[in-house]
Amino acid sequence: MSGPVTVAAVDLGASSGRVMAGRVSDASVMLREVHRFGNEPVSAGGTLYWDILRLLASVRHGLELAARQFPLASAGIDSWGVDYGLLDETGALLGNPVHYRDARTDGIRIPVPASDLYAVTGIQHLPFNTIYQLAATPVLRHARTMLLIPDLLAYWLTGEAGAEITNASTTSLFDVRAQAWAIGLIQQAGLPPRIFPPLRRPGDVIGPITGPNGVGSGLPLIAVGSHDTASAVVGVPADGPGFAYISSGTWSLAGVELDTPVLTEASRAANFTNETGVDGTVRYLRNVMGLWLLQESLRGWPDASLESLLGEAARLPSLRFVVDPDDPVFLPPGDMPGRIAAWLDARGEAAPDGPAETVRCILDSLALAYRRAITQAQALSGRHADVVHIVGGGSRNALLCQLTADAAGLPVVAGPAEATCFGNVLVQARVLGAAPGDLAGMRALIRSAEPLRAFSPAGSAADWAAAEARIWP
Repeated sequence: MSGPVTVAAVDLGASSGRVMAGRVSDASVMLREVHRFGNEPVSAGGTLYWDILRLLASVRHGLELAARQFPLASAGIDSWGVDYGLLDETGALLGNPVHYRDARTDGIRIPVPASDLYAVTGIQHLPFNTIYQLAATPVLRHARTMLLIPDLLAYWLTGEAGAEITNASTTSLFDVRAQAWAIGLIQQAGLPPRIFPPLRRPGDVIGPITGPNGVGSGLPLIAVGSHDTASAVVGVPADGPGFAYISSGTWSLAGVELDTPVLTEASRAANFTNETGVDGTVRYLRNVMGLWLLQESLRGWPDASLESLLGEAARLPSLRFVVDPDDPVFLPPGDMPGRIAAWLDARGEAAPDGPAETVRCILDSLALAYRRAITQAQALSGRHADVVHIVGGGSRNALLCQLTADAAGLPVVAGPAEATCFGNVLVQARVLGAAPGDLAGMRALIRSAEPLRAFSPAGSAADWAAAEARIWP
């Protein structure tokens, strides 16, 4: 490997974004936050949009700050999946990208049987998948190019249009075996093949960053695992293949890493997804609603302290209140505690009394959903897990980590919280010759550099099995 390098990781989440500087050498990898900014959706005319131009300005500003502070060698962008912008034939944006939580896909159908769709794409059914969003888009006939969010930002930064495969694989329009756009399926769905740009892979150099306030002479933008979970899984500090992972944030992605997709009818019925990972891997997982339930609840308790609530919740009895966190009723913004209470009331069960009980309900329910996803992922894929790695923001939540160990009956290793940025940085550094050449080497580097916490399973496995049967009989 070459000497140390410093690169910039742009990591965009559903509520905030940040630019991190990462320094990589043969013995260490270190991150420093340079710029953090909000990413709040905007409701206008009954539609929920992303404020994409403000997001672009924030990304540019963050890169400029990073370039002033560090000798940057490159930059890379990751973000959430499925959402996109449409460009016309001149390259102009046809309206702000619509937020995946918008209701425009309610009731949308496509003329492709669900079994045929899964056999090609391997993607779990979610009502906001890109295929349904495109089917609900009235301006589609005017579009020349569709760019997913990180690719749209990359286009504005470099002038180069393309689609990075880890994010393209989330669209339900990508052939997971051929690793190419599923043109036949696209045509069958009634969508125009012309809008799908050339594909690129993690490690491809997109081009130099340009613009009125450039961030340095010829700073290259490198394609990383541009779906944030793809970068997060690179950042899982696993030692060997026998692991399950949970990338825990607003959404939780729980599953295992495979070499080939699982496209069986049983896998489709269980609503598992086969997303492309870095280095030809498959992220075999299920999306779980995640800490969204807690985040939305906290918005309704403006004077509450999360730390205090978690302390109170830890002292409460387990599994008294549990819900299915993936019920579509919990997807939109709004009164989350009220919806949790209504969900339980509709089933003749008692509801939580106050914030602490609601927090305990949410965390017990998430741990239960993680247990179910990890158990099924192993059974459907044949890949055994000896340990569960929790990365992302949820790895800081000790109560959630302990409950996950208890529920899954497996040891949990928590951290790093910044797994996505580590994955983003290391893929760039590998291109520059400063990081190990394979996933095992990159993960070993993270293990040596980051403090990790271990949680051993405790409590009654029978109690968790009974609670799971209450929710998913």
